Amino acid sequence: MDRAAFKRSPIFGILRGVEPGALEPLLAAVASAGLKTLEIAMNTAAAAQLIRRAAALSRGRLTIGAGTVLGMEDLRAALDAGATFVVMPVLVEDVMAYCVKHGVPAFPGALTPTEIYRAWRAGATMVKVFPSDLLGPAYFKAVKAPLQEVELLACGGVTPDNMGAYFENGASAVSFGARVFKKEWLAQGDFASIGLCVKAYMDRMERIAPPFPSATKP
Repeated sequence: MDRAAFKRSPIFGILRGVEPGALEPLLAAVASAGLKTLEIAMNTAAAAQLIRRAAALSRGRLTIGAGTVLGMEDLRAALDAGATFVVMPVLVEDVMAYCVKHGVPAFPGALTPTEIYRAWRAGATMVKVFPSDLLGPAYFKAVKAPLQEVELLACGGVTPDNMGAYFENGASAVSFGARVFKKEWLAQGDFASIGLCVKAYMDRMERIAPPFPSATKP
């Protein structure tokens, strides 16, 4: 992951449950819509193979990472396949330690202030506040008041309509998943609808006044 590039466009998609045959047209659709960063969840069937193929097909247009990394086996498979960043739903300490030691950008999940601070102290590139929609943008402002240096990623319930509020309240980045990569659209091969949804996010991102909060550590 190019951290400076991510800082310029601090948004990524979370892809889960995609079939191998759908991968190439899906990647083309999201790249054409302007997305730069995409994670493939490791609880997707044949996730490592999908990551490897996605990295090859993207030809530099997309940065590919691995999500739902819950142990060292997942981590090794993801990195061997070419993932350049790692996302976790919780803080997995041995995974986090490896990523810090080897310079792999890592986004562990947390919710409470204690969990968030613990993940940050462990070396997170950014802490994924998940599920963000349970507490909303105001929660980010409350957390950032005492934890000003902690970088937060909003995950869960982020839409083009509310993403600006997340940034205004202290988020450094946002993400989206199932509301864009809908099971029925993936099953039907409706990549046009997926692309339109992604474009709505990217268009809104362009209208959010910079500078964003620092999306990554230096």
